[in-house]
Amino acid sequence: MWNYCKVDTEPMSIKAIYEDNHLLIVEKPPNILSQGDSTGDASMVDEVKNYLKYKYNKPGNVYVGLIHRLDRPVGGLLTIAKTSKAAKRLSEQLSTKTLKRKYLAIVEGTIDKASTLENYLIDNNGFVNVTNKETKDAVFASLSLVPISTKNGNTLIEVELFTGRKHQIRVQLSANNHPILYDMRYGKGVKGKQIALWASQLSLEHPTTKQLLIFNSIPSTSSFDDFMDDIKEFYKGA
Repeated sequence: MWNYCKVDTEPMSIKAIYEDNHLLIVEKPPNILSQGDSTGDASMVDEVKNYLKYKYNKPGNVYVGLIHRLDRPVGGLLTIAKTSKAAKRLSEQLSTKTLKRKYLAIVEGTIDKASTLENYLIDNNGFVNVTNKETKDAVFASLSLVPISTKNGNTLIEVELFTGRKHQIRVQLSANNHPILYDMRYGKGVKGKQIALWASQLSLEHPTTKQLLIFNSIPSTSSFDDFMDDIKEFYKGA
């Protein structure tokens, strides 16, 4: 998932939430890839390599360890290791679920109580469906959700991931009759509107100091405007 690469183009503006010699927490803008794919479009991995190269005037290769990913249309917090030792330790935290990821989402319909969703998912050529346990290649997916507020028939929720499956939050919420607002693939997309899903919180142990670190990110897209006061109050003092 991580590698060394020399990058020579001008860097994009990177919003670094936290940075030291071992760890970098950045806020990924919506509509940029987390990691490069066959499209050849810009990705956060390449842009962060570029950012580090220019910031520290590195003449050679730059190391970037992407610990987890976000879907292309989703913005929010990404964890990046700046050394191979940090990458190994952070990946172990992800595997043991001590690195915790939470999201804010606005879903269609009213949710009035916290719950845990558990499903089996299957990837059908890029489109993920809920299936049963016996399906070949099906993977288990689990998340919890907590309702924050409801307005105009939609509910703002906080989601915590327990597994990291492709399109997991979007698929599970849609399959449980609460698709995410403006989701072009698993809900009702609206032209010009960004999916109302944002990676809003990371909790992890620093890879060298072992200090518990918690980072929060407030959504920057207009899709959350109706709930912005609720979001700020929810994270007040956090």
